Amino acid sequence: MPAPESAPVTPERIFQFAFGYAPPLVIEAAIRHHVFDVLDSGPKSVAEIGRETGASERGLTAIMNVLVGLDFLAKDQNGIYSLTPESAAFLVSTKPGFQGGLIRHSSEQLIPNWLRLNEVVSTGQPVAAVNQQGPGTDFFAEFVNDIFPMSYQVTQELAAHLKLKDANAPVRVLDLAAGSGVWGIGLAQTSSQVQVTAVDWPGVIPVTKKTVARFGLTDRFTFVDGDLQQANFGSGHNVATLGHILHSEGIERSKALLAKTFAALNAGGTIAIQEFLVNADRTGPLGGLIFAVNMLVNTERGDTFSFEEISSWLAEAGFVDARTLDTRGPSPLILATKP
Repeated sequence: MPAPESAPVTPERIFQFAFGYAPPLVIEAAIRHHVFDVLDSGPKSVAEIGRETGASERGLTAIMNVLVGLDFLAKDQNGIYSLTPESAAFLVSTKPGFQGGLIRHSSEQLIPNWLRLNEVVSTGQPVAAVNQQGPGTDFFAEFVNDIFPMSYQVTQELAAHLKLKDANAPVRVLDLAAGSGVWGIGLAQTSSQVQVTAVDWPGVIPVTKKTVARFGLTDRFTFVDGDLQQANFGSGHNVATLGHILHSEGIERSKALLAKTFAALNAGGTIAIQEFLVNADRTGPLGGLIFAVNMLVNTERGDTFSFEEISSWLAEAGFVDARTLDTRGPSPLILATKP
């Protein structure tokens, strides 16, 4: 029998990628013009959405039809638009799962630097090193609350895994590169026994304090400002969290940070690391590989790493039992224990 003919090769994917910048910008336009917020109260026509948002019907029609194609909106035969379960959960600004801040962060802070990728690949140097105080302070102060929802659910899963609700003695948490304070906040909400030391740059700590105050947890937080390599972490902590920080630090700074964290933990303490992980041979997942390019564009030594790499650094620092915890985050958490 003749071999079955293979499907013809077409440039369709190239055509799609040529406009790969379009979806996040369309989603951002809809967020900024409150399309998802307005539709949260029920299905509406373009004219109704235009009256409530003040945006043009022409503009709304164009972006909303793209959102239908992306399955973020639905449209019936009468031209009435409504939310889908995904957009209702994650793109309505008043809901706790809102992820629109991540979209704003991409378009306003990341895309301008990515437009210089050709130059960055040539030189190997970032457009601006955002992991350093000075140029990085404003960058992080602006977006840490935008990405709060990305980690908040994961903090609840970590708290459940650590059985913090059952704690009958103080639990001291070291929240490193605290940003919005999401890790400490999430763990502190689980148990009144949790006391948090939040460490971040002097220009970011005021944002941390404001967010912590909004959750009514200020009396259970201590704030330490300073670079992670120089700040005093103290000692005697039971849990240390490093939420999305190793990727910006690079290998040597990450190793030093893990060793310093080890020294700050009590025996039996747990370190919890959230990262955009890649597999050992760096062939996937695609999100982690793309984020490595984001680190190329925005940091001097940043990258994405595999579980195998990070677990070897943990062992070098003295930790044992490196393992993963599946969560709703972009990658599983990496946990390890101080013996």
